[in-house]
Amino acid sequence: MKYNKINNLFGWITGAIAYLVYLKTMEPTVSFWDCGEFLSCAAKLEVGHSPGAPLFMMMQRLFAIFAPSAATQALFINSFSALVSALTILFLFWTITHYAKKLLVPKGEEVTGEKMALIMGAGLVGGLAYTFSDTFWFSAVEAEVYATSSFFTAITFWAMLKWENVADEKYADRWLVLIAYLIGLSVGVHLLNLLCIPPVVMIWYFRRYAPTVKGGIIAFLVSCVLLGFVQIGIIQYIPKIAANFDIMFTNSFGLPFDIGSITFVLLLCGGLVWLLTWAKKKQHVMLHTGILSVIFIIIGYSSYIVPVIRSRAEVPVDMTNPDNAFSLNSYVSREQFGSQPLLTGPDFTSPMTSVKETGKIYTQVQKNGKDLYEETGVKREGVYDPATTRFFPRVWDGSEGHASFYRSYLGLAEGQAPTGADNLSFFFGYQMNWMWWRYFMWNYAGRQNDFEGQGDAKNGNWISGIKMLDKGRVGDLDKMSDGFKNNGARNQLYFLPLILGIMGVVYQFNRKKKDGLIVALLFFFTGAAIGIFLNMTPGQPRERDYAFAGATYAFAVWIGLGVIMVYDLIARAVKGYPAAIGATVLCLVAVPTLMAKEEWDDHDRSQKRLAWSTAYNDLMSCEPNAILVTFGDNDTYPLWYLQEVEGVRKDVRIMINTLIGTEWFIDQLQRKINDADAVPMVWKRDDYMGSRHEHIRYMDSHKVPQDKYYDLYDIVKFMCTKDGDGGQDGEGYIPALNVFVKGLSKEELIKKGMLDAADTGAIINEMKFSLPREGMYKNDVTLVNMIAENAKNGWARPIYLSGGFPGNDTYLGLHDYLRQEGMVYRLVPYKKVPTAESKQVGMNINLNKSYDLFMNKFKWGGGETNTVYFDEKNRVMMMAYRIYASQIADDLSAHGRNAEAVQLLDKVKAGITSHAYYYELTTFYMAMSYYKAGAKEKGRDLSLALTKNCEDDVEYMLTLDDNQREYLSRDIRNDASMVNTLASTAQTAGDAEGAKVLNDKFQAIYNKVKGSIRQ
Repeated sequence: MKYNKINNLFGWITGAIAYLVYLKTMEPTVSFWDCGEFLSCAAKLEVGHSPGAPLFMMMQRLFAIFAPSAATQALFINSFSALVSALTILFLFWTITHYAKKLLVPKGEEVTGEKMALIMGAGLVGGLAYTFSDTFWFSAVEAEVYATSSFFTAITFWAMLKWENVADEKYADRWLVLIAYLIGLSVGVHLLNLLCIPPVVMIWYFRRYAPTVKGGIIAFLVSCVLLGFVQIGIIQYIPKIAANFDIMFTNSFGLPFDIGSITFVLLLCGGLVWLLTWAKKKQHVMLHTGILSVIFIIIGYSSYIVPVIRSRAEVPVDMTNPDNAFSLNSYVSREQFGSQPLLTGPDFTSPMTSVKETGKIYTQVQKNGKDLYEETGVKREGVYDPATTRFFPRVWDGSEGHASFYRSYLGLAEGQAPTGADNLSFFFGYQMNWMWWRYFMWNYAGRQNDFEGQGDAKNGNWISGIKMLDKGRVGDLDKMSDGFKNNGARNQLYFLPLILGIMGVVYQFNRKKKDGLIVALLFFFTGAAIGIFLNMTPGQPRERDYAFAGATYAFAVWIGLGVIMVYDLIARAVKGYPAAIGATVLCLVAVPTLMAKEEWDDHDRSQKRLAWSTAYNDLMSCEPNAILVTFGDNDTYPLWYLQEVEGVRKDVRIMINTLIGTEWFIDQLQRKINDADAVPMVWKRDDYMGSRHEHIRYMDSHKVPQDKYYDLYDIVKFMCTKDGDGGQDGEGYIPALNVFVKGLSKEELIKKGMLDAADTGAIINEMKFSLPREGMYKNDVTLVNMIAENAKNGWARPIYLSGGFPGNDTYLGLHDYLRQEGMVYRLVPYKKVPTAESKQVGMNINLNKSYDLFMNKFKWGGGETNTVYFDEKNRVMMMAYRIYASQIADDLSAHGRNAEAVQLLDKVKAGITSHAYYYELTTFYMAMSYYKAGAKEKGRDLSLALTKNCEDDVEYMLTLDDNQREYLSRDIRNDASMVNTLASTAQTAGDAEGAKVLNDKFQAIYNKVKGSIRQ
């Protein structure tokens, strides 16, 4: 009893330390990536992206209820992540002490004081090491699923260890039922938690049977089958069978929607109850426990009824619209995101020979007053030449960007097909090393910086902090420029956590091999196995270390057990309590304390509000009742948060480019949401249901002259409505590529805020552009639908594009018709043309509005201080402010408003300090803008500061070996080019002194790099 009390006490103390750390460092409001979506969905129980996290949403909602105001809901929800992360540390502590006790105390013996201290020390060191680990700490202070996912991993594994302790008692199997329930609940958070199943099964096998090699292999295979049964048989097939029942009952029996699904659920429940009763009657204990476990997994999984209910309420955020069994099946199966080959599949060079049908798409409709599922399309996937497919494909994605990376990485010539050896080379070198082992080493060896790299020496590597060992791999880091050298994520752990963990591995395997195998199994399935399953392509939009948090959790168990080995070494010289206390203190200082010191600055988000500020600034840039087209997570989800949680600018309609090609999202655009009116469209629901008009091709019928321009409205109506299918079986076609949109008079443009009254520049008063010859996918078709209908209505709604819109070549040629207003671009029905005086076309910028927004309305999210750390993705969002400010300042200068241009640049320079975002390419634009505005000294100062960084970068890259330096040769050329251009700009601006200094520095750089890279 004494041991249990002390174990519980120290566990809660360790968890409390973690909780205080996370509360102190958590973000006070919305952050980037999916957090804005999760906050929006939690606050109002809305429907997030597939496969959803309904239990997570409900748990977050519970915390949101207690927030005193809408503005503090994010704070309370973030504190939920802090709490479950602290509870994860609590269960980790008890997991470590469980294994430590087994190593130190024979079964049935009392725990002595010395061993008690050592066991508690092991739990404390391992628990705090994980508390301060890079990946886990990042997720613990924001509203993401990964903190709660880690909690379910921890409690499930701990519960199995509790069963192990009492396995011979009468009611021990209650723990197994609890574990099944936890697994079912965890499905409503993240599917990663299912990876606990194999180690849980192995614990059961080792406890119930005398282990043999054959028995161990069979148990492992059974665990994999059980994992597949839950993942596919329960999670995917329950809604799939329910959907098939529903279509049969509706279309064949004439019954209303949902009767078939309800009937299936009742039959499933009845069948399970009957099986349970039969197993009990026949005294099949194992079968009875198994059926009971399946029932509790399904009970936990039942949280997925929530998105169905909320989707039917037509909530503003309703991703995939899972309001029936069919759409729920697509939702939980992640059909929106596609799939990747696992065991067999094509190489990126494999030719697609045909397309096969993999399923049908059904839509709920009413005909003649009766419910009906109408077939509105088919699901398809490509079929590849069998001669070019292989076992275990790793270089499989043939998209242009990925194919070029594969060729570069593997040294393949254009047209050369990869071999099996090439696939394995990419697997071990990139997928296992770069996309898994590197992340692991970040946590327990050290991290170079937070720049996302693709294998180069400069960005995102793991390091140790031991210069002699690091220099050969990543160069002399002390010669890097300040933005790299002093990067907050440069964490030097000197291998100490890794070494202590390896000591724990050795100690456990030497004394308790079965326990070591179980922890190793958890480490494998939550680490390398995920890398194998994900089969990741290069150039991921963000670092994926969060996917491997379970592996760093498992290794933290070994870090804790490493304390015992340290004790054994110390005990050779010092006996008793001093050895136990000494080992604990030594390991606490060498590992968790060092980790906290190194990691604190880049994990403290307590003053950061950048995501909130960027969303606020985007919304404030829009006119009332606007439509804002966004292009990515980070320029969409924070907007949702501000609108749905804090109620800011609910009149602006968010239209997500990546989703506007889906039936369910177009449905939502057709109705009013909050204060935002429906989006005007030419087509009706019958025109876009299912796979209709998924891709509209161009076809020259020779009946329509191709050298003329046609009204976009007429073309849209022809190509994608029932009236215009042209006998193409409902698919439609583009009859002509050249289109125009009628403009407005200058007076109307001024009245609608599209043109300044004082603007005397020449304009062409209509839009002319060409549709893509290769045809259009549904997202682009939706966009031109909206433009055509809005133009027909006299441009009643302002249409904006966020700053992340694609380039001119890929975005319908609309670039000439975009007008910058603050941080967004407004689509306008006219184009500026060169005047006789200027002979050049400047950017179309609403100068007065943009100047006012930057000077008086925009927020900076902590960038104006020198105390907040911003990681790379934060800095990417800041990048736009410097670029846009330079564009506006240049236009102000061109209009003779030099003083305002300088004021604007000063404002941005103060709002985004060099501490928040170091000086790089975007500063280059600002320096040139200062010169153009006549502020020579400010231009020179900024140029010299930037040049210093360029000089340091070049010095660093010259410390790399030839191959590494050649890989970064573009960076070297860019640095030299920037300095040369700054020197020329200074000379043109009349700053002879600055020009000479800059030119001398350019010559020095040129002389250093000459001959060191290929020209």
